Amino acid sequence: MPNFDDQIYAVLIQIPAGKVTTYGNVAKLAGFPRHARHVGKLLSSLPKDTRLPWFRVINASGMISLKGESFERQREKLLADGIEVKENGAVSLRRFLWDGEPC
Repeated sequence: MPNFDDQIYAVLIQIPAGKVTTYGNVAKLAGFPRHARHVGKLLSSLPKDTRLPWFRVINASGMISLKGESFERQREKLLADGIEVKENGAVSLRRFLWDGEPC
């Protein structure tokens, strides 16, 4: 059986700059449908200096799920990536969603 962590990382590196996807979509693309919470837990354990684009993953409502300093860090990274993020952490899934299809 494929290693969960490795499969998640393999999906993460495919998310194009300027796009976001959801925790659930990452889980589905990795072959673990309905494991969105596990994706969130794994991403929260990544080292602070990781080069994986963890910040391109948001919740199914199109919102940043993180709080406090982590929220600000993710918001800044998304803005620097060319993604419009409202003050409350909302991102337009209609405009910025990556569903796993090649761009």
